[in-house]
Amino acid sequence: MLPEVLICEDDFNLDKEYKLLCQHAPKSGAVVLFIGLVRDMYQDASSGDQIEYIELQHYAGMTELLCQKIVEQARQQYQIEVARIVHRVGRINPGEQIVLVGVASQHRRNAFDAAQFIMDYLKTRATIWKKEVGTRGEYWVGLNDKDSTAAKRWSDASETN
Repeated sequence: MLPEVLICEDDFNLDKEYKLLCQHAPKSGAVVLFIGLVRDMYQDASSGDQIEYIELQHYAGMTELLCQKIVEQARQQYQIEVARIVHRVGRINPGEQIVLVGVASQHRRNAFDAAQFIMDYLKTRATIWKKEVGTRGEYWVGLNDKDSTAAKRWSDASETN
């Protein structure tokens, strides 16, 4: 069985991750991969100041458990065959990969929706904290309204179905 959640310091290989999903989902007709990258600017982006790197910390054990729950919820809601979250922690430089969300399903709509659902909830529920370090110093990033609104729409959608 494919490990569905991996929290690691090392970069991940996109080709290897894609092949793993395909191998564990032979009946799927769609594979969706989302790759998040580190931007070179602070999250608020208002000043044009650039970051040198970000540092991600997590609550080991709890982070994996919460991510697994997100995957299980996506599996139930969207009838996906497999899903995988790979999230890096530690020091990560601009342009480097930070997160992978991969989903395989029989139908593309389910795969797209599940991947977006997982990513939105990952941003709001996983116990991962981000510090930006750059020209204006160090800044711990909190939950922003855009991410909260994105995650809320999924709970609103399930209430109307």
